[in-house]
Amino acid sequence: MKAYVLVEIKIHDPKDYEEYKKLTPGSIAAYDGRFVVRGGKTETLEGNWQPERIVVLEFPSVERAKEWWASPEYAPAKAIRQRSAHTEMLVVEGL
Repeated sequence: MKAYVLVEIKIHDPKDYEEYKKLTPGSIAAYDGRFVVRGGKTETLEGNWQPERIVVLEFPSVERAKEWWASPEYAPAKAIRQRSAHTEMLVVEGL
């Protein structure tokens, strides 16, 4: 069953975050993942949610998504993201 990683990001060091954006695609592809949404324009339809940046990743399974998140390939990019932005991230099973 496919899985999706949903990410809300508030960037506080844009210069450093640009390096993260360069490193991430290769690590995602190495775990059979792909970008579905990568920072496109958002519009609130209900509630007060005003995210700065939204990213959605698709993986073939929850297990594969978790392998990517914990991988040595993603670790350098993850460290950059964690120091340059505040992130809310979850993985959800698809249909």
